Amino acid sequence: MAQIALKIDVDTLRGTREGVPALVRLLESAKARATFLFSLGPDHTGWALRRALRPGFLKKVARTSVLEHYGLKTLLYGVLLPGPDIGRQAAAEMRAVRDAGFECGIHTWDHVRWQDNVRQRGRDWTLAQMQKSYTRFIEIFGAVPTTHGAAGWQMNDYAFAQLDAWQMAYASDGRGHGPYRPTLGGQPLAQVQLPTTLPTFDEKLGVKGADATEVVRQLLALTEPDQANHDSAHVFTLHAELEGQKLAPFFAKLLAGWRAQGHALVALADYYATLKLDDLPLYPISWGEIPGRAGELIIQP
Repeated sequence: MAQIALKIDVDTLRGTREGVPALVRLLESAKARATFLFSLGPDHTGWALRRALRPGFLKKVARTSVLEHYGLKTLLYGVLLPGPDIGRQAAAEMRAVRDAGFECGIHTWDHVRWQDNVRQRGRDWTLAQMQKSYTRFIEIFGAVPTTHGAAGWQMNDYAFAQLDAWQMAYASDGRGHGPYRPTLGGQPLAQVQLPTTLPTFDEKLGVKGADATEVVRQLLALTEPDQANHDSAHVFTLHAELEGQKLAPFFAKLLAGWRAQGHALVALADYYATLKLDDLPLYPISWGEIPGRAGELIIQP
């Protein structure tokens, strides 16, 4: 049976408190497994407004109705309102996800700070940010994290090396077409990267007038099984702030469509467990652009 691993990025306090519980209920109803990746420190979502001059950013904001999905209060965090500490204020909601049987991992400490800075930062800054998230995860869950999914698909060499230092067997930090081992300086890392292979909802929404129903149709068309790739696997990234709130009815339709196509809906851990590790290709850490998303991000060559 072909697999679709569901990777849920949780960026904000509102997403943690409202979107995450809604997604847990939806996934349980669909008998689907998934991996929740949490932002564990301050919510500085308002800082993202500084990206306004980047090519494509304002166009994406207009397409995806950011105010509607995130709410005015969240968009003021770090600007006119202090950024709340997500891990302090929503630890109970995070533990409830684990208690419901879902895999939990690290998304980031400070989502906007990481996404906007990590590519240019050095070792000390990178490891300090990562250590904060690692320590907070242990405080909340009482166990070390087993996986990681970078905010905005943004990383640097020090961050990839730190995942090996943490002995994480697998992570999902970029975009691509299949599992691989990344290389640094020509040397393979121990970790396996499970890149996001499908477009995200917000990358398709509003493009050429596509509404949510049309995006569901487009995503199902990309996963329709055929004789050539009947056992292929995908990783789909969704967001607690989108599919866990306004887009929840359409995500439910997407899950039903994938079930009808015969896909198993799994967590990253389940997907990793099926891999033949000795057969995985090696790829250098690379950057590139993805249609529907502003700026460069980690990609599989």
